Amino acid sequence: MGRIGVDPYLLTILGTVALATLLPARGPAATGLSHVTVVAIGLLFFLYGARLSPKAAWDGMKQWRLHAVILAATFVLFPLLGLAAEAASRPVLGPELAKGVLFLTLLPSTVQSSIAFTSLARGNVAAAVCAASFSSLAGIVVTPALASVVLGGAVRVNGGAVLALTAQLLLPFAAGQIARRWIAGWIGAHKPLLTLVDRGSILLVVYSAFSEGMVAGVWHSVSAARLGALVVCCAALLAAVLTLTGLASARLRFARAERVALVFCGSKKSLASGLPMAAVLFPGHELSLMVLPLMVFHQVQLMACTVLARRWGQRDAGSGAQAGGPASDPAGTRLAAVRA
Repeated sequence: MGRIGVDPYLLTILGTVALATLLPARGPAATGLSHVTVVAIGLLFFLYGARLSPKAAWDGMKQWRLHAVILAATFVLFPLLGLAAEAASRPVLGPELAKGVLFLTLLPSTVQSSIAFTSLARGNVAAAVCAASFSSLAGIVVTPALASVVLGGAVRVNGGAVLALTAQLLLPFAAGQIARRWIAGWIGAHKPLLTLVDRGSILLVVYSAFSEGMVAGVWHSVSAARLGALVVCCAALLAAVLTLTGLASARLRFARAERVALVFCGSKKSLASGLPMAAVLFPGHELSLMVLPLMVFHQVQLMACTVLARRWGQRDAGSGAQAGGPASDPAGTRLAAVRA
């Protein structure tokens, strides 16, 4: 699957959607699933906090100019494009999916894929770690605030929602940072298990969201034509952001390694953060349609950025070989610093 650009994890997500369609959780089962999902998401962000090396964060924090541009791309440029995309796509997608497109543009950047693509393209991994982590933490406050402004009555933003997001995302992350000194070695030795926890948490949220949508009967309004239009909309949105962040990085005269980090951190939207945020901010029967654009965009960004990162990495490696030595700023050295 990876050779043809299809993420096997996407197939797992689609299988989870199919399971929710055939066997949705109802009644007491749905209530129990909701509690399990909250615990799983808290564990996911605890592990995010435990993985982040303070040294890597401090090294990356020195690139304050880069971080400011990435945050601007994530929380200013993306929402502006989202407003335009929502207005343009509403006649084709309908109001619910169009709002979902707008909501995905308000989300923070990813952590894992931003770092992975930056490393693959031989960019500044330490800066990517720091920028992606900053974005995730800022999103806990910024995303609900933006949603209350641009989505209005469609979103439930109040003190209780902010408190729920803080308890579910921020506090576990902080606890993970505190516990890192004792469990960092164990985490390094059990990466496959932790990957299972990461992806399993997201699958739980997907199953819960689509179960609620199935029980409420919202899926009858989604046709194949609307899904195709949604894919085109997400691809166009990603292309616009990749182009604008690339132009901005050149205009601001960042070094190549920082340009790579800017493009990949500034163009991502987090499925891991977006799903639990949507579960808190939107009524249950609307949730499945609101997160569908995010799921589509997630796969589009993985496919496009995999191709882009490989091309950039090979080009940089080739330049280093022609110069008679290793490529400048090799990814392996930076990854070692991140893992320290």
